[in-house]
Amino acid sequence: QVQVVESGGGLVQPGGSLRLSCTASGTIFSINGMIWYRQPPGKEREFVAAITYGGVTNYADSAKGRFTIYSDFAKNKVFLQMNSLNPEDTAVYYCKANLKPRKWSNLEIWGQGTLVTVSS
Repeated sequence: QVQVVESGGGLVQPGGSLRLSCTASGTIFSINGMIWYRQPPGKEREFVAAITYGGVTNYADSAKGRFTIYSDFAKNKVFLQMNSLNPEDTAVYYCKANLKPRKWSNLEIWGQGTLVTVSS
């Protein structure tokens, strides 16, 4: 069994910062990469940022210059540092792990999400 759990969400004022964490646990042979998505109220889920095991990163245009994704794959963790937050960043943030539970298998698994609310 593999689980993915996000944490670090909460209420923050416009212009503030938050750091989200995502941890994969269970039977894991290796991690290929981890991706952050978000789903604003009443909207569809959208890509935010991704990082591969090799450290290659990719960002949505809305995240460039404000968000930073980084990892500690030795601990099966990925983080999303979010700065200069604005109300449009309000959303449930989800983490998806692309990993190998065993050497010859692949799995994509989602976390349950963590709510980020940007409001004064």
